[in-house]
Amino acid sequence: MGLTEKVLWSMGLGIIAGLLINLGGFNTEGSFVNDYIVGGLFYVIGKMFITALKMLVVPLVFFSLISGVFGIGDLGKLGKVGIKSFALYMLTTSVAIAVSIGIALLVIPRFSSPSMQVSTFTAPEAPPLGDVLVNIIPGNVVEAFATGNMLQIIFFSILLGISLLMVGKKAESIAEGVEILNEAMMKMVTIIMATAPVAVFALLAKAISELGLDLLAQLAVYVTVVVAALLLHLLGTLMLLFRLFTKLNPLIFLQKMRDVQVFAFSTSSSNATIPVTLRSVTKRLGVDNSVASFTVPFGATINMDGTAIMQGVATVFIAHIYGVELGILGYLTVILMSVLASVGTAGVPGVGLIMLSMVFVQVGLPVEGIGLILGVDRLLDMLRTAVNVTGDAVVSTVVARSEDELDIGVYLDREAGSVEAPEIDEAVEEEFAEVVHRVEEKA
Repeated sequence: MGLTEKVLWSMGLGIIAGLLINLGGFNTEGSFVNDYIVGGLFYVIGKMFITALKMLVVPLVFFSLISGVFGIGDLGKLGKVGIKSFALYMLTTSVAIAVSIGIALLVIPRFSSPSMQVSTFTAPEAPPLGDVLVNIIPGNVVEAFATGNMLQIIFFSILLGISLLMVGKKAESIAEGVEILNEAMMKMVTIIMATAPVAVFALLAKAISELGLDLLAQLAVYVTVVVAALLLHLLGTLMLLFRLFTKLNPLIFLQKMRDVQVFAFSTSSSNATIPVTLRSVTKRLGVDNSVASFTVPFGATINMDGTAIMQGVATVFIAHIYGVELGILGYLTVILMSVLASVGTAGVPGVGLIMLSMVFVQVGLPVEGIGLILGVDRLLDMLRTAVNVTGDAVVSTVVARSEDELDIGVYLDREAGSVEAPEIDEAVEEEFAEVVHRVEEKA
């Protein structure tokens, strides 16, 4: 089985095990099951997994951001295409998380109630907005890395990447080293996510054994809100933006993007979908390759609308479950953090959870709350990726239209770029056979 199937099976088994412990009365204080299984084995496994996720946050953001800046290339040559792409990606991500937080605040408090308590957790007092903006710039870089101040780390990483680009060829060895380290961090993410099925079982079994059916009902509310927010952003915000700036029929766009969305759903990886997205954007939508070759990989790096939506809803959900009031400044911090974190979020499965832990730490929510939504996150990750790649294609088309690099004839042709069964020309096949025969004779 693949990781998705394993996580789903683990989620189901964890729920069943938790219900058996809860309904069977095995969770009474002082019992063997409660002390050594739930509070011992399940707690240790779940805590180790959450700690491993937190371990990756700082190095992953640091290397991924610098690598992303290197991927842009010569900043002086990006021109209008780069500025427009960046502005649109940031705009869609900001709207996505703002809308998701709004929907979550309207729905979640009405259908769920606080049910978790953390004795060692106290919500910090929100600092003034001016202090938040000032503190983006690190006074001591080493301290920022040591304490995990992600806003400062993100600022420093982007600034360092730009500075290295300005150095030029002298920094080539550093660039290669950063790329290698970034790839190594991706491998580490893969290693840790391979343990997710065991962690999901332990985390859900522990949570359900303590809370019973109440938590399941609240998780259903969380999933419903995330899916509703994703669909609203996909069919509402993105299509409105597309229609407004291109004056083209969005239904044609959705029809031609269907294969890309299915592929993104199955892989849960924006990076893995880049070849499919690039082909559809150029061959199916008519975007010139000079634009698409920049906007699609750039979007896979910084455009994480679906992840931002999950972070917004998850923040509201966990804050409500733990009875924490974040306030307006708290949610403004979440929006700012999610937009900035989207720049450093790698387009691979599971990294969204690491970024979510960063947001939780920044606003003072217990990171352990991630364990409550981890079981359903893998399925939601598929939907988020489909939304992400759709956003990449929307921005690519909008930018190409504004730069007069969009072939309207190709876009309006519903069959343009359709994948057909490959055929080999018989004359070419015979010619190739003769070449092979001559090589064999010489050998």
